[in-house]
Amino acid sequence: MISRRVFGLSLPAMLVACKKAQPPEPGAAPARRIAVVPKGTTHEFWKAVHAGAVKAGKETKLDVVWKGPLREDDLRAQIDVVQSFVAQGVAGIVVAPLSDKGLVASVKSAVDAKIPVVVFDSDLQGDHHASFVATDNRAAGRLAAERMVKLLAGRGDAGRGGPPTVAVLRYQEGSASTQNREAGFLDEIKKTPEIRIVSENQYGGATTETAFATAENLLAAQKAASGGLSGVFCPNESTTFGMLLALRKAGVAGKVRFCGFDGSEKLFGALREGHIDGLVLQNPLRMGYLAVSTMAAILGGKPVEKRVDTGAGMVTRENVDTPELAELVKPDVKGILGE
Repeated sequence: MISRRVFGLSLPAMLVACKKAQPPEPGAAPARRIAVVPKGTTHEFWKAVHAGAVKAGKETKLDVVWKGPLREDDLRAQIDVVQSFVAQGVAGIVVAPLSDKGLVASVKSAVDAKIPVVVFDSDLQGDHHASFVATDNRAAGRLAAERMVKLLAGRGDAGRGGPPTVAVLRYQEGSASTQNREAGFLDEIKKTPEIRIVSENQYGGATTETAFATAENLLAAQKAASGGLSGVFCPNESTTFGMLLALRKAGVAGKVRFCGFDGSEKLFGALREGHIDGLVLQNPLRMGYLAVSTMAAILGGKPVEKRVDTGAGMVTRENVDTPELAELVKPDVKGILGE
């Protein structure tokens, strides 16, 4: 049984919570061109966001143009993309900022040009954007910590003969979404004093390759191969996959308790195999859908909520293949995008 708390709001509740952000009725306005700018374009997460954005665009008769940087650490490229769309005079911009500070000037220039902006996935400083559509990332981080506490209950650190030890492999500085997940995890885990945080200052970076290299060093430093590390948390898809590869290479996958974030076919496979103990799963398809629907409402002259929560929940080996999670675990991305 999946609680309402775990996967956000039920559909009726979502409609109530977001009622001000509903798209205009089909046919109410001619098609207009909007830009949707993700943090990157390679991770499975962004492909699902793209599908949700396209779905909402079709329903609201908006022409959705999807363009973002290839890598999630290329802030300059993302700024250039946003500025290009401002220069083109698109009707609206929907953007997931790579930096909570770095996109402020570009968003302001868009708004100054009478182009409304909806921010999604990761927050942005300032108040120029009309709405923020995202997961409650601190709450999502707390979910991972709650799962970790249960996994480590009654378990000592075999390598050091002391209390269980946990490490956090962070993503990268300036990413508001992952910083909030990390903070939520640490705040919650520290409520259990018998669990000791042994590393919280390592950054995996924007790719699986950089995350793998950092994870290898972290596991070696904590003597994970000889039982010196009890658990680890990673806050996004690339750090989670990089850590998975490092745990497998060190021969401790399934021994070190592991909670990650976001999903992909390979990560769900590792969950079923017992190499991952929990994945905090967002609903990227819903996120893309609500972000574009919110923009449609703005362009239709309707008021919108300043903050729209898209929900998140914990996926485990026990519930990953349940019918209730089928849409989240296997969203029809290819069908929607026509691939």
